Amino acid sequence: MACVCHWYSCKDWVCGGQWREFMDLLKSWVEAFTSAGIRLVFFFDGVVEEQKRKEWVKRRRRVNGEISKVFRYLKSHGEQPGREMFCLPSGLASFTRFALRSLGQEVFCSKQEADYEIARYARHHNCLGILGQDSDFIIYDSAPYLSVAKLQIDRLTTVLYDRQRLCQIAGLAVHQLPLLACLLGNDVVSSEKTMNIRNNAMATYRQNNPSSHSGAPQGQMVLAVSHLVSSLWGKEEEEAELFSLNLSAPLRELLQRGISSYVLPGQEASQQSDSSTASSVSAFEKHVSAEVLKACREKHVAAEGFMVYNVVCEGVIECSNTLEDEEDTELLPQAHVFKPCRQRIYGLVLLHGHDGSDLPAIKEWFIYPGNPLQEPDIVHPVPVSLPGEKLTLDFLWFSTGPEVSALRLLTFFTIFDCQDLSDLHGTIEDSLLAALCLITYIVLQVNTLSQEDVDAYLSQAVCLRLKSTQELQHIKLPVLCSRAVQLGALYVRGLGNLLGANCASGCALPSAALMPWQSFDGRLFHSKYLLAHGGAESSVLLESNSSCLKLFLCLREKVTEICRKRGRVLLSRPRPVEQSPKTTPGSRYRERHSGGASGSDGSWRERGENPRGLHHGGGWREREETRGGRSHHGSRDRAWQRGGHRGGHRGGMRGGQHFHPHQFYPNFQDGGPHDTNHHPKQSRGWSYGSRGRYQLAPRWPQPPGPGT
Repeated sequence: MACVCHWYSCKDWVCGGQWREFMDLLKSWVEAFTSAGIRLVFFFDGVVEEQKRKEWVKRRRRVNGEISKVFRYLKSHGEQPGREMFCLPSGLASFTRFALRSLGQEVFCSKQEADYEIARYARHHNCLGILGQDSDFIIYDSAPYLSVAKLQIDRLTTVLYDRQRLCQIAGLAVHQLPLLACLLGNDVVSSEKTMNIRNNAMATYRQNNPSSHSGAPQGQMVLAVSHLVSSLWGKEEEEAELFSLNLSAPLRELLQRGISSYVLPGQEASQQSDSSTASSVSAFEKHVSAEVLKACREKHVAAEGFMVYNVVCEGVIECSNTLEDEEDTELLPQAHVFKPCRQRIYGLVLLHGHDGSDLPAIKEWFIYPGNPLQEPDIVHPVPVSLPGEKLTLDFLWFSTGPEVSALRLLTFFTIFDCQDLSDLHGTIEDSLLAALCLITYIVLQVNTLSQEDVDAYLSQAVCLRLKSTQELQHIKLPVLCSRAVQLGALYVRGLGNLLGANCASGCALPSAALMPWQSFDGRLFHSKYLLAHGGAESSVLLESNSSCLKLFLCLREKVTEICRKRGRVLLSRPRPVEQSPKTTPGSRYRERHSGGASGSDGSWRERGENPRGLHHGGGWREREETRGGRSHHGSRDRAWQRGGHRGGHRGGMRGGQHFHPHQFYPNFQDGGPHDTNHHPKQSRGWSYGSRGRYQLAPRWPQPPGPGT
């Protein structure tokens, strides 16, 4: 993870990630080592060991506090905060492993503590060094520890932390370093539990070394504890006499476990280390065949799979912090948005057609506003049902033939309640199809999403295909909106759920199609969000590219069609962008790009609208969400019949015309024709509908087709 922080040096991080630029940086970084004849091997954390759960939770809470500061800054300044508030874009660690694999690198995902596996691998293969930023690597008796923070990539120079030199200065032997680390505090033994030991050691050290008081306090503490550690060993003893410290039995046992966690195979007490880190057989493993279990482990270790191993072999799923504003009660946290699809993934992996009454629930450690992280959420699998099919992983993973491929695809879309998208496979790019599936699912789950939000999502996915990394870097954003930041993070987290569903269904789509650099760029999305909510026409959103415009309208029609079938009506709800103190009031960005002001003045709150039929001040925490994003309000259905649907707002065709997918999709794979002579005209005009809602007054001679 220290390397990931070092790699992501892109200017933008708050908008959701500049993924194309990040890929270029990774490629350059790898090439620098390769050209010097150095082969790189990458390890990623694959599990969170239960003995380290408290430390994991502690760090997640700390990051939550940092994220809150980011959003407060965003809302008060309208711009990205400085690097001192830097937070990794959501999903960066998960997708970096796939990025490195795509660059031909050797990548491993750990089955236990990643630091331990790294040290073990480096010792066994006599590696040149371990490049990272974790003091544990100076404690392991393994390869030399090199600092990634001090790395000068152009010269390939860095700082070496010398284990032997440290021992010489501290008066210790190498095999005494693990106890030093435990007493100072690490992931196994928290610093709070050994505070009294350190304080006593410091008092003794200062009494015996009065001239050393001028040294740095942290350095003094290391030397003080080192003197204590050395005093616990006799000349002939192989292990420390911890009994002389008068410790409680639980603390003594904890220290022994901490010491063992640093002992590598081939070193003393390695059997104890192996037994302490070996995971017990999961209660879920009996629900899959031996072949599936073997494939799960192989995919996990090779960093090819996602989510499935943790379900089958651990029964526990984690998700780290996401850029979400805990003060925003309108947008659901990503943990809630994607819970239904996760439940179906669990059901596909474990249930195989039965009701799962004898199946233990999955434990989820997800960070979201209001979750104290004192215990995991207990989530029950939900079966994935297809007419006439009894799905099993063995069939989906190991069978071959066209009918199997079609079933995998249908299974994948069923997980997201988007079965209607199966007929588009092969007519548009896989990455665009995946984006369409994700956007549709989000719309179905999040009632507060408006047509403007959908237009922003779709237009950026369509336009990204034609953008170079340099063009993306030079996008200018006059102001940043905290809501757009959340929507960007929500999309990227959704791609992770697509990966999990794809793995469970037997790789219905190529994994490469689900990567964020194929369908998302934070700055591009943010720019489209500002335009969409500023009232820009569809032609402006699609940058006057007729081929992109046609594709955009077809995709929007498909989203609208699926939503209509599920009872979800998309409404136009333009939101005023948070203004930066550095900018003058008014939507200069909109005027610059669309040539005029929006037909709407003020936000939906200012107009007295009550979206979703909520009580005033209500948010997702204050009500029971309707699952699946379905609307139960007759007024919305009437709005649809009146022609008030946002689909007629941008780029609609006259006379009730609308686009049919198969009429245009075949040309979109290769960019399609560029016709600049027939831009669909925008229909403006407002009428005041019932219940205080503004509705778009259609100017068609007959009701428009859905989504036009």
